[in-house]
Amino acid sequence: MTDTVDEVDMPYDDDASQQQKIEALQERLEVLESQNEEMRDKLLDANAENNKYQQKLERLTHENKKLKQSPLFVATVQELSSDGVIIKQHGNNQEALTEVTDEMREDLEPDDRVAVNNSLSIVKQLDDETDVRARVMQVDQSPDVTFADIGGIEEQMEEVRETVEMPLKSPEMFEDVGIDPPSGVLLHGPPGTGKTMLAKAVANETDATFIKMAGSELVHKFIGEGAKLVRDLFELARQEEPAVVFIDEIDAIAAKRTESKTSGDAEVQRTMMQLLSEMDGFDDRGDIRIIAATNRFDMLDRAILRPGRFDRLIEVPNPDVEGREQIFKIHTRSMNVADDVDFEALAEEITDASGADVKAICTEAGMFAIRDDRTEVTMVDFHNAWEKIQQEDTEEEEVSRTFA
Repeated sequence: MTDTVDEVDMPYDDDASQQQKIEALQERLEVLESQNEEMRDKLLDANAENNKYQQKLERLTHENKKLKQSPLFVATVQELSSDGVIIKQHGNNQEALTEVTDEMREDLEPDDRVAVNNSLSIVKQLDDETDVRARVMQVDQSPDVTFADIGGIEEQMEEVRETVEMPLKSPEMFEDVGIDPPSGVLLHGPPGTGKTMLAKAVANETDATFIKMAGSELVHKFIGEGAKLVRDLFELARQEEPAVVFIDEIDAIAAKRTESKTSGDAEVQRTMMQLLSEMDGFDDRGDIRIIAATNRFDMLDRAILRPGRFDRLIEVPNPDVEGREQIFKIHTRSMNVADDVDFEALAEEITDASGADVKAICTEAGMFAIRDDRTEVTMVDFHNAWEKIQQEDTEEEEVSRTFA
């Protein structure tokens, strides 16, 4: 078929037969129908493109209109009186009396957050204030660590399960005996002994909401900001209870109080006092369990160590020989290990090694096998891995002494 009508010959001379003229006209008709279909498709595409740009124009127009609007200010309802609503504007703490509709007045209560315009008229009611950083600390997906992945600290695991997991899974056991379950557990010991892994296993084994934070995340520059974050974290825990709150490196905000007058130390102490109040203050804490971990037990303030805040102080030491052997077996479960590997001998060789050291040895031994293009990890690989880790530790200590 020809592409355009002009390419179709029209035999209108006297010699052309009627049949030839009909065929030529039919061919022109087919070309016109094909062009019409093509133009219709282009029109549909153009309309779709136009709709897309029209939507974009409407969105940009709406955004431009919002940017031109005067901003709203956040205020707190102080009192509802017959004359109106007394509000206090955030930032300048100025109080004002304003009128509201009867419908809005029914929904307002003291301490509610509202948005006001330049004339301090209430525009809308705001949700309860919760720091978004508190929401981010909530663990949505359980860690893949279980108690079966932890070795060498069976006694500590049992205590943690009694303190945290049992009250959440079997609260009736404590009710039958007539005692309150332990309120919290503090894990302390050298680095790499499995304190954080214990908390991860608790998060995996229980259905409770798990909220994790580091002590350093609660230390802030501005006055009252750290204490506010602590309040919001425990308010989130109360909303989602039963809940488990895990505070790693708690010594960052719970160190012994000193006579220092610097603003930074004073802010840290304010944050700690808010934490003490939330853990065991006037208000009932609810069905919330607390786990904390630290490498510097000697630095902690006595107030946070008393019963009622942490009923269990659990030391998590470096594993003994049997513990190290068990940890070797845990971390080599998925490794292709040669028959000559003797975990008992390795455990006796690496004295004073932590659980993290054992895991690092297993990983490094596998790397030696990969470098030699082997799929099997031998006893020699484990020996070489331990020597390499010891050498790295020695070099790190020398660097520390140099800059000390």
